Amino acid sequence: MLLSVNELVTGYGRKTILDGVSLSVSQAEIVAIIGHNGAGKSTLLKAILKAVPVWGGEIQLNGVSLSQINRSDLVRSGIAYAPQRDRVFGRLTVAENLEIASTSLTRDISKSRINGALDVFPELRDKLHQPASSLSGGESQMLALANALVPAPKILLLDEPSLGLSPSAASRVMKRIQQISLETGVAALVVEHKVRQVFTIAQRTCVLKRGRVSYFGPVEPLLDAEALRSCFL
Repeated sequence: MLLSVNELVTGYGRKTILDGVSLSVSQAEIVAIIGHNGAGKSTLLKAILKAVPVWGGEIQLNGVSLSQINRSDLVRSGIAYAPQRDRVFGRLTVAENLEIASTSLTRDISKSRINGALDVFPELRDKLHQPASSLSGGESQMLALANALVPAPKILLLDEPSLGLSPSAASRVMKRIQQISLETGVAALVVEHKVRQVFTIAQRTCVLKRGRVSYFGPVEPLLDAEALRSCFL
């Protein structure tokens, strides 16, 4: 198993946000994390990123506990993150954004990885010298994903990749996430509020409800509106 979250308990201050959450992600698998606002979706990603403390349970990457990995080494270990907001450096060019994503790499590897990311997002090639702030919402999200791909991660943690996008742009981004998984074998853990769209690319889903898992399994059973509603209510 690539990523395993076992009986995770975490929160902020004295407030528990996640209470006994367990899930797993296999290589090349896309797992959707869904639930109401405040259910703990983004907190789950923050716990994997070691941005919030683990009070109980364990998170493992390739069988190694994240407690044994320094936060500064997470990218080198194979975890890449694309946040909800401030996804790119708007004042820098597209090329400069990609170069920042490759700072830990040698020059030759950096060039190869950037070219590989641009092969996935060819629409960015004509915009390399434009400031990232000039990109459309969909293009900005694609740049964020390209940045995340440069270090050659094993798993992408994506927090609301459709946020602020039109339905058509969101659909394009979802299809590109699926393409990345199919062509590179990179797994993805995707927090998303546009349930129907993320269900078109995910193999499994985890429904969080008040900090606990109300469903974890294949997407297909939740394509029925009543079944999906029962997980939320």
